[in-house]
Amino acid sequence: MQGAIQALVSHGSVLKNAVLHRVRLVNPMMPSIVFSRLQSVSSACMEEHGFESTTIADILKAKGKSADGSWLWCTTDDSVYDAVKSMTQHNVGALVVVKPGEQKSIAGIITERDYLRKIIVQGRSSKSTKVGDIMTEENKLITVSPNTKVLQAMQLMTDNRIRHIPVIDEKEMMGMVSIGDVVRAVVSEHREELDRLNAYIQGGY
Repeated sequence: MQGAIQALVSHGSVLKNAVLHRVRLVNPMMPSIVFSRLQSVSSACMEEHGFESTTIADILKAKGKSADGSWLWCTTDDSVYDAVKSMTQHNVGALVVVKPGEQKSIAGIITERDYLRKIIVQGRSSKSTKVGDIMTEENKLITVSPNTKVLQAMQLMTDNRIRHIPVIDEKEMMGMVSIGDVVRAVVSEHREELDRLNAYIQGGY
């Protein structure tokens, strides 16, 4: 999975080059000057239509405030048992942690890994242990802003081997995205690029 994601990050232009190569194979008589123009114009079209311009804000907008995982949180005083129960009920792998009464102020994050490593492996009780005792604290968190490009977020997540990343805007919690959200956005963006290239090839531009 990590290798596939890294390939998307490092070789985003491969899709465009593959389509252009296919055009040349299908029509080998196409003059070189025309092919060169196709390459340069297609790049301009990509820039015009915002290729690789999708941001984290776009993902949050698509998820919606009511989407599972977008706004799920617990407090530092909640038991680990209740936090894990909430993750299970909503089918997510992490919860944003806030201080009691301060929903917009992030205190940290708790993930399935925290539960496995700090509760199960150590033989601790999830019902008597508070979330604040095992969470990753705010000053150690890796975060993104709504304006962060999706590919940049993917790079952060793969480099640091994390699957969930909080979205912070001026120290205020905006939501959270997963590696699945990011991969889907990148794949969708590349698919749109192929559609634009095909439209250009067929005279759509």
